[in-house]
Amino acid sequence: MSVKLRLTRMGAKKAPRYRIVAADSRFARDGRIIESLGYFDPTTDPETVKLDEEKIMGWLNKGAQPSDTVRNILSRQGIMKKFHDEKEAGKKHK
Repeated sequence: MSVKLRLTRMGAKKAPRYRIVAADSRFARDGRIIESLGYFDPTTDPETVKLDEEKIMGWLNKGAQPSDTVRNILSRQGIMKKFHDEKEAGKKHK
C-alpha cells in the first residue's frame, strides 16, 4: 500500500478549502482516507494553514510520500526541514 499525503477538496463552488490527509494512492482524490492531518484555506489573506505536526511526522517516518502541493505547504511551515534534520541525525547515530 502506497500512502500519500495529499489535499482533499472541501467547501463550496468557487470557494475551495482543503483537508490535508493521508490516503492510499489508489483511491480517488476525495475518496477514502486513512487519517486527517490538517487543513488549508487559500481564500483567506494570508492563507490559513493548520497542521497536526506530530501526525505528519509520524506518517513521513513511516514512508508516506507528500504530493508536490503538500510538500510546498509543509516546507513553508518548516516541517520538511525538521523531518530532514531528524533523518540526518538518525543516520549519524548508526
